[in-house]
Amino acid sequence: MQRERTAAKSERRLFYLRMPKYSDRAIYYSMLVLSVFGLLMIASASMGLTVGKPNRLALIVVKQLVFLVGGYLMMTWLANSFTLDFLKSASFPTWPLGVMAALLSCLAFAPVGGARAWIRLPISTVDVSIQPSEFAKIMVILIVAAYCGEVKKTYPNQVEMVKRPLMFIGAYIFIVMVLQSDLGSAVVIGFISVFCLLIPSHPQMRGLQRLIVTGLLVGVALTLFILSPYGEIVIRHLPLREYQINRILSSVDPFVDMYDTGYQLISGLVSFATGGWTGLGFGNSVRKYTNFPAANTDFILAIVVEELGMIGFALIFIPYMIIIIQLFRYALKIQNEKGKIILVGTAMYLVVHCLFNIGGVTGLIPLTGVPLLMISSGGSSTLAFMAAIGLGQAVIDQYRRGAIQ
Repeated sequence: MQRERTAAKSERRLFYLRMPKYSDRAIYYSMLVLSVFGLLMIASASMGLTVGKPNRLALIVVKQLVFLVGGYLMMTWLANSFTLDFLKSASFPTWPLGVMAALLSCLAFAPVGGARAWIRLPISTVDVSIQPSEFAKIMVILIVAAYCGEVKKTYPNQVEMVKRPLMFIGAYIFIVMVLQSDLGSAVVIGFISVFCLLIPSHPQMRGLQRLIVTGLLVGVALTLFILSPYGEIVIRHLPLREYQINRILSSVDPFVDMYDTGYQLISGLVSFATGGWTGLGFGNSVRKYTNFPAANTDFILAIVVEELGMIGFALIFIPYMIIIIQLFRYALKIQNEKGKIILVGTAMYLVVHCLFNIGGVTGLIPLTGVPLLMISSGGSSTLAFMAAIGLGQAVIDQYRRGAIQ
């Protein structure tokens, strides 16, 4: 009997260490590829920051490995345990409020790079911090799914239906953009939210959805004009801080101030040009040993291409595309709106990060400080994205088992 109980406990532990039987294997193996490749590239890109300090390099790699292991456990746990019924439970509203409290608690810590976006943990041997705005990106997906998906009730007016989700989303964006001064994360939260809000089919959502589509079209047109040679007139009158205006101007022409605001972008472009198709070889980047800001975080793609060329870029792009395609494929099949919102929201989470990071590094759009998911050094983004994948895998598993339609 004791042996049977021990075996049962071991089986339960293993249950949370592996993906559900009917989860999508293509997504799972793509995540493993990105995890291993990202860890190797973080180690390589961090060499320039740790010259003569081998212990510091080891700490950076070990810290990222710890976050990867934690993210993996979170991904498998959510894939096995999350159900859509949780979104209907009385305890769900405490989670959005908890994330809001975490966002506000960042204001008690000293700013980093002008933003108060991190909670610093009291660990003396290595700098460890948590960025709650990364988890807010997941929470807005769940908020829209909980309050707008599969709604049967008719409200007195459209405002009543969307009031609660818009209050949470608006509060998140206000805290992150205004109080924390983290415009990039606020924009990502906003984009994820609006794409999720386009999914529900409730008739009272139609007005808001038309407004969102109109806003997106106007935004695209305005962005194209701002990034044109004639956009500087508008840029100078935008309600932005000086460093944000300089980022926009640098993306239009980084050589206007090549030794200051344009230096980072030019360094990235030089890395791309140096790498070519096959690169200089793993670990052989030259730019990472110069004064190259964010070489292992926001600009790690430049180091990847310099060392491994376009082949290295493909090692990132192909797994990304597999994840995005599979999430959208199941989203088109599934009828349950809550599940559909989670799948589309997770896919757009990755799409928006890719567009903002790759666009910023290549100068197509202004720099936003958005990391390249699973590749850039950063524990919070790793944990949050792997958790989002776990939620998506839970929905896929339940759909393939027939638990939801």
